[in-house]
Amino acid sequence: MILLGILGGQEIILIIIAILILFGGKKIPELMRGIGKGINEFTRAKDGIYDQEDKTDKKDTEKEVKK
Repeated sequence: MILLGILGGQEIILIIIAILILFGGKKIPELMRGIGKGINEFTRAKDGIYDQEDKTDKKDTEKEVKK
């Protein structure tokens, strides 16, 4: 997000125009859908790792309590 502080309004407009020229108006929604799916998959994987850590922590705690 530091990069957004460096970019001004004119630079962002130029980037948007370049994206429109490269991908065209019809491809942008498809591109955004793909990016959204990628972000969702990343979030699910991240949450799965946290859930797995919580389960192993609970098992370790239960083992210590039983001793």
